[in-house]
Amino acid sequence: MTRGRERMFQGLLDASHGMSLENLPDVVREQAAHAGLREASIYLADLQEDVLRLVTGHGLDAGGSTRGRADDELPIDGTPAGRAYTRLTPQRGEGAETGCWWTPLLDGAERVGVLRVENNDSGELTVRTLQRLASLVTLLILSVRTQSDSYARLVRTRPMTVAAELQWNLMPPRAFASGQVTISAALEPAYGVGGDAFDYALADDVVHLGVFDAMGHDVAAGLTANMAVAACRNARRQNATLIETGEFIERTLIEQLGNDRYVTAALIDLDTRTGEITWTSHAHHSPVVVREGTWTGLLPCPPSHPLGTDLGIGATLCREQLNPGDRLVLYTDGITEARSPAGEEFGLERFMDFILAHNAEGLPVPETLRRLIHSVLDYQKGQLQDDATVLFLEWHGPTPTRQGFGELRSHPDEPATSRVSGRAD
Repeated sequence: MTRGRERMFQGLLDASHGMSLENLPDVVREQAAHAGLREASIYLADLQEDVLRLVTGHGLDAGGSTRGRADDELPIDGTPAGRAYTRLTPQRGEGAETGCWWTPLLDGAERVGVLRVENNDSGELTVRTLQRLASLVTLLILSVRTQSDSYARLVRTRPMTVAAELQWNLMPPRAFASGQVTISAALEPAYGVGGDAFDYALADDVVHLGVFDAMGHDVAAGLTANMAVAACRNARRQNATLIETGEFIERTLIEQLGNDRYVTAALIDLDTRTGEITWTSHAHHSPVVVREGTWTGLLPCPPSHPLGTDLGIGATLCREQLNPGDRLVLYTDGITEARSPAGEEFGLERFMDFILAHNAEGLPVPETLRRLIHSVLDYQKGQLQDDATVLFLEWHGPTPTRQGFGELRSHPDEPATSRVSGRAD
């Protein structure tokens, strides 16, 4: 068995040079068999995290239509594959599929999809082997996805607008985890987003966050948001302060676009050693802190003018101290101002009640956001009137931990030593 595992991992590493998404399924299936893991298959989550789609090696058509067997597409809600994805732990199949394992494909906190293999053993060594294989497969996927149109087609269930294409290629992954923070973001409408954007990055002991909401919902709004994010990155990579960064974004927008376009923005720094956050508001909604199962209200900060309007209202640098385990929530008005068909707003209170309820369940941050976005979409019957963005940051404390990495985090109702579940939702 040990030799078989070594042969599997060595074979995958050797094949990784020159790998493409098209030949990845055959290579993984062939190499996994050396370790007794039969019929290995890779499923990727779609952009809105509704379904898991089989990587066949043959791709999809340009419209995102699936081909082949009925199990080429599996729902995330209500399936063992989906439970592996949402709970971040390996799951056994049900009924005739009890010899089947579903293991999440994770890059830190980012959920990519799931790996399916057949193996009747449920021992700890098998589970660890599955998790390590899934980790390596995830790295192989990440190494090819940015230059793969096949990947882009597979994770889309319908055509995307040019503005949305622009935005998704600008922003960082929707989830990230380090030893001290977990970050997760969601953005809708996924296939038609116009002017919303988010950004984050680490530099030494500081986490930089930004949420942007550009005027309009068209390609021009997307260009404005792209320019604002690019200017923000350029300034902070030259060690600009938050005040200086806002000023640089404004100068860039005015120089390139005149006074015809503007963005609201919240720019935030977190010192991971102390938990202190500093931020500036440029006519944007105030952040919210979730602490010990409740929310503390909006964090006050005098707002400056929207960036690009040149109204001369200076930005104020505000400060707040986080406690270990606190979650910082940033959002755009498309979340709180979403309206039901009857015209009732989703509202800040409903938004925070949802966050608190799912926070109490101990769900991973990305899963809380997935359910939130689906709830907002359902509230508007799937027809958002404005871009809706929400970004979470959870500070684990000054001492680096391994929290936020799915394979090392149990669901609350599982024993701490158990990483496996075959239980239905």
